[in-house]
Amino acid sequence: MLNTKNLSPKQLSAFTAAILALPISIGIWFIKPDWVIAIISLIVTFIGSYLLIGFVLESFIYRKIKLIYKFIYQTKASKREETYYKYILPQKGIDEVREDVEKWAEQRSAEIEILKQNEVFRKEFLQNLAHEFKTPIFAIQGYIDTLRDGAIDNREISIRFLENTAKNVDRMVNLVKDLDAISRLESGEQPLHKESFIVQELIREIFETLSIKIDAKKINASIKKGCEFPVAVFADKEKIRQVVNNLVINAIKYGKEGGNIIASIYKTDEEHVLVELSDDGIGIAEEHLSRVFERFYRTDRGRSRDVGGTGLGLAICKHIIEAHGQTIHIRSKIDVGTSVGFTLSTNKLNIN
Repeated sequence: MLNTKNLSPKQLSAFTAAILALPISIGIWFIKPDWVIAIISLIVTFIGSYLLIGFVLESFIYRKIKLIYKFIYQTKASKREETYYKYILPQKGIDEVREDVEKWAEQRSAEIEILKQNEVFRKEFLQNLAHEFKTPIFAIQGYIDTLRDGAIDNREISIRFLENTAKNVDRMVNLVKDLDAISRLESGEQPLHKESFIVQELIREIFETLSIKIDAKKINASIKKGCEFPVAVFADKEKIRQVVNNLVINAIKYGKEGGNIIASIYKTDEEHVLVELSDDGIGIAEEHLSRVFERFYRTDRGRSRDVGGTGLGLAICKHIIEAHGQTIHIRSKIDVGTSVGFTLSTNKLNIN
């Protein structure tokens, strides 16, 4: 059976005109059995029906379809689009038009869903940002009001309050610096100054720099056995230093007393290296893993604030690694530990 779904307007007009013309000409032949008259009536009926049906389809159906396409594209038609509307669109069947509209609807639905998710993240971000600034601001305000109410005359109290005020000011300064760093990374205002360097040497430098904090929790920080062989990468050394530094600090904060921090370096192929920092600390619940790289996202607000930090460390790490055209990931399990890994390029020509 003929499938009329994908017929163009001209084909549909011809098909419908033929259906009308054949029985009419046969009926005329039965009334007056003259082949000439029957053939003439067939031709006249077919041509008349074809023109009429084509006019109706073009005027009342495909004009509406043309408006639908204009709405879909949401733009004033260019010469190219006008050519499409005039010559290509009329060749499309109703079923093809339906498929185009369905694809557009699916695309729009996906875009709306993304916008809704972004709106939720935006609201969360603004709420978190307000909360992060509100805490030190209110603390500073409390200390100042107390000093103004007479506590300033007590030297011991005034010194302690001023020290706490300075700590909260430093916290706000660090927040602003971290937010500015992320904004610059996102906008590309911070260019990468790539150079070749040995990953293991950089990691050892960071372990040495943070040795006081590491020793305070009696943590053993080391490079995994078998990963000591020097591996050169081509990246912005100072920005990668910031990434590794943030990851080691997190491992110290959430690592257990007398635990381990292990750095692993693997060559995944001729052009890439995987660097992983692992700890055997408190770990992160699975439901949080997909969001830990978001700004201010905390798996446990109270505990996270107690150990300090701006809540932007992992977000900065993610931006720096992605600015290098590489990837960063996290694996974790409660009471087992956390591993954060990222890739780097080993090839100067692989500028990504």
